[in-house]
Amino acid sequence: MTDTLTTEVADTTETVRLANGLSCELPASSPLAKLLRSQRTWVGPDAKQRLRILNAAKSVAIVGASPNPTRSSYFVGTYLQQSSDFRLYFVNPNAAEILGQPAYASLKDLPEVPDIVVVFRRGSDIPQVVDEVVAAGAKTIWVQLGIWNQDAAYYGEQQGLTVVMDRCIKVEHARFHGGLHLLGFDTGQITSRKTIR
Repeated sequence: MTDTLTTEVADTTETVRLANGLSCELPASSPLAKLLRSQRTWVGPDAKQRLRILNAAKSVAIVGASPNPTRSSYFVGTYLQQSSDFRLYFVNPNAAEILGQPAYASLKDLPEVPDIVVVFRRGSDIPQVVDEVVAAGAKTIWVQLGIWNQDAAYYGEQQGLTVVMDRCIKVEHARFHGGLHLLGFDTGQITSRKTIR
């Protein structure tokens, strides 16, 4: 009788991971469990860790890169080409060339294992991309600003990846290397004067 009761209780509880890294068991149907599921509890690398990731990297692959100049992946690719020393690779099975460089159909087609894989794909695609990153042997997946899949972040970490999510690599690189203006553009000016409004 006790075994049956334990099994029933186990089937109706779930482990909820909190933002501070702790976890607890809650009844799956409880309002608190539902609230915690709806909130972001995954916490990625902090600013110092992101700086270390960028400083250690020599090569970056952009999955979901676009040859369309109006797409954010094109803008980020342009910035990285012009403002970083990264060896840059563009991954898009539907393009032959992006920003004057060959486009590759997949990560496995690249001439080297990239240090960072930047992802411009829908949040629902991220688990599949995690599998591709692991299969390619890369160690860091960087999911772009505005893209969030918390389960995929935990999954990526379980696969041994360093996961950065919902952060723009262009903005992060620029802010760490002195090229970020309030609007995200490099003004080319260094000044200590306040801007007149």
